[in-house]
Amino acid sequence: MHGLHARLPKTFDLEERLERYADVIEKNPESLRGHWAEACAPVGAAPFSRVCIDLGCGKGLFTCAMAKAHPDALFVAIDTEPICVVYAAGHIDETGLTNAVVVPGTGMKLDAYFAPAEVDAIYINFPTPFPRKRQAHLRVTNSERLMQYRNVLVKGGIVRLKTDSQPLYDFSLEQVEAAGYRFLWQTRDVQEAFPDDIPSEYERRLGAQGAKVLGFCITPGEAPEHFSPTEHGSLVDYLPEDLESLSYLPHGMESTIQNMINRKHKKGHHHWRNVPQEP
Repeated sequence: MHGLHARLPKTFDLEERLERYADVIEKNPESLRGHWAEACAPVGAAPFSRVCIDLGCGKGLFTCAMAKAHPDALFVAIDTEPICVVYAAGHIDETGLTNAVVVPGTGMKLDAYFAPAEVDAIYINFPTPFPRKRQAHLRVTNSERLMQYRNVLVKGGIVRLKTDSQPLYDFSLEQVEAAGYRFLWQTRDVQEAFPDDIPSEYERRLGAQGAKVLGFCITPGEAPEHFSPTEHGSLVDYLPEDLESLSYLPHGMESTIQNMINRKHKKGHHHWRNVPQEP
């Protein structure tokens, strides 16, 4: 989901791997709607007590770590990229986990995959920010998507976001309010607030590059009486005025911010040239 796409090695046979890990890949998630907890339980075992979604699972390392730490819960890893699906399935298979499965699909169809009140938690780690205005509908934390998540969450269910993108985070805070969720917590430094939290691969990688991890955990409050989607703008609108004060450029927005800084410099340079010089 994030901009850190996995590269396909030359010797990598995608179809062969999809076949090899078929047992942990659910290609028809709609068929399990309403029955995930029992359908995915090992033969003879009780249904899972909780169903959790890793939305935009990447290579699946977070899914595997969470599944290992919470054996009573089923973790459903969802990603649109076939390469991520294969990597995630490979990690699940090779780890021998029986409480995790991968879905080649999109978060836009969660209510087609899951029944009302079937999901306990939706984890969103470092989603692609989609900074441009015309891509705003693809942001996984816009108010329409948050309203959609309401359809599948149990009472008291949660949505948890982690991101390195301050503009996406501030945009998301507004969307949370619009969709009638309540904050259980919010922080601009997740690692300091929750040092024992299981990190995703992006959190490790970008943290090593100096990223501060911003995050929140929300739960549906009273549904808005008259919800109507608002027009979402560019994430540029959420950047600080002093761009050069940024010590870290959020992944997926580096070129945008650098171009803005360059334009500002150019404008300032032209302005200086047009100022009459003293004799």
